[in-house]
Amino acid sequence: MERDSRMDARIELAIGSDHGGFLMKQHLIRTLGEDLDIGIHDQGCFSPDSVDYPDIAVAVGTTLQRNSCTFGVMIDGAGVGSTMVLNRLPGIRAALCHDPFTTINSRAHNNANVLVLGSNVVHSGEAVRLVKLWLKTPFEAGRHLRRVEKINALDRSNL
Repeated sequence: MERDSRMDARIELAIGSDHGGFLMKQHLIRTLGEDLDIGIHDQGCFSPDSVDYPDIAVAVGTTLQRNSCTFGVMIDGAGVGSTMVLNRLPGIRAALCHDPFTTINSRAHNNANVLVLGSNVVHSGEAVRLVKLWLKTPFEAGRHLRRVEKINALDRSNL
């Protein structure tokens, strides 16, 4: 039975945001860096100046594809656009979460490897709580494994 063996190693987290999520990203980097023993890899943006979220989402996703990081977090205003971009990248299973239920489910049942947050939907304190909850939730595998394998198979199909 497969499980996410990366949960046993030190977590390396790729984190990125567009300008709308910049302040939340900075807050998460400070708070997670103080509270957790994880490596944080900032993929941008690096100021509140306007940027295109697809560019940053791709940077987060390709960091995971190269196995440079264990997981990713991406933040934009609503989270919808970044989720759409990330889920077009092979091997990425991005989940837009806004509460504890969706956060736990995305890891436990869907083995999500990128958590997407909307900075206009979730406040910074809740974002910290959700990221910590997401990082500590293991993939349950079991009956969920075959479903995740079906998602992964779409990366290899020519639909």
